Amino acid sequence: MKFSMIFEAQIADPTPEKERQTYHDSIEQAVFAEDMGFDGIWAVEHHGLEHYSHMSAPELFLATVAAKTTRIRLGHGAVCMPFNFNYPTRVAERAAMLDVLSNGRLNLGAARGGTLQEAAMCNVDPSKTAAEVEEALRIIASAWRSDDFEYHGELLDIKAPEGNSPLRILPRPIQNPHPPLFLASTKPDTVVHSAELGVGALVFGFGGLDSVAMQHKLYWDRVAERDGSNLVSDVVNNHFVALCPTIIQDDAQRAKEIGARGQRFFGESIGYWHLGGANPPTGATVDDDNIAYMKAKAAAEEAAFDRGDRPQYSERSLAAANYNVDHAYGTVEDAIAYVENLERIGVDEVLCLIQMGTVPQEVCMETIRAWGEHVIPHFRTPVESRAAVTVAV
Repeated sequence: MKFSMIFEAQIADPTPEKERQTYHDSIEQAVFAEDMGFDGIWAVEHHGLEHYSHMSAPELFLATVAAKTTRIRLGHGAVCMPFNFNYPTRVAERAAMLDVLSNGRLNLGAARGGTLQEAAMCNVDPSKTAAEVEEALRIIASAWRSDDFEYHGELLDIKAPEGNSPLRILPRPIQNPHPPLFLASTKPDTVVHSAELGVGALVFGFGGLDSVAMQHKLYWDRVAERDGSNLVSDVVNNHFVALCPTIIQDDAQRAKEIGARGQRFFGESIGYWHLGGANPPTGATVDDDNIAYMKAKAAAEEAAFDRGDRPQYSERSLAAANYNVDHAYGTVEDAIAYVENLERIGVDEVLCLIQMGTVPQEVCMETIRAWGEHVIPHFRTPVESRAAVTVAV
């Protein structure tokens, strides 16, 4: 398995000063992740979602990390690819340049964009986003696979003016024929679609191990069944990445409380932008019993789903996902046990979510160190040899 981290640049109670500090803290975490043996980092893209994500220009964040590192892979997790967010040929140019500047370390994920707020900000038609994302992936893969290109699709015709030289994307990416492609997959049908397109699945849900196992099976079943007619490139990337929220402390209860509080803020902040409301979330949950709160909310959401009151969710685990706190929160041993389950499922890459709006920087750094010194080395050891390995805390 590979191990990576994802960055949202969340800020519980934002001010311009806190915003600037969060960017620098996230860069510090990403550089430290390379030192601690992580294989990659990923950065989201969101626009205008105060509190939830201040990562509006991930290519600049990733380029900064690239300049401060030498090995760790740099992932767009993911670029908003509806055309009004980012025109496909511009994505191809920017991503190729980042691949060159990082000496061939780029992963490129695509996303529809998360909310109506963001769509309104960039004049995006939400009814067209799925088709535009798929066509963008086809355009980018086509532009990268040949020196000169033109594209004639269902939505766009891209070609040089009559009598001019052919179009060309500059620079050319280092990875040949192109960097690995992914699709952000927050729902089971998107996981299946990523398999149909021949791209990796970035599974960002909080649903837990049963949900990950279900989606992993959907992905690989469709990989086995596809006939190749819908692939976006002649180079496929069968790679399943699963989210792993995690906080590690010597005191397991403290780690679980910090994780539950961070995840509560995460869920309430994205819920605010999806569902609306008078008051955005704040960091004022410090003194609550956040574990009990989250478990009660999860049970209430499951009951609502069972009553038929949550028709927007296709299955039960998704209805309660934001409130599920059965993740890698606890000690080193707790994290190893959780990741061993991901390993048994067959996950290709474990995507650690550590930077949540209420989690202090020192806790983020402690967690990264614990993964680097104990969790990741455990999984670098062959399975048959692990019984002899003792975790030293």
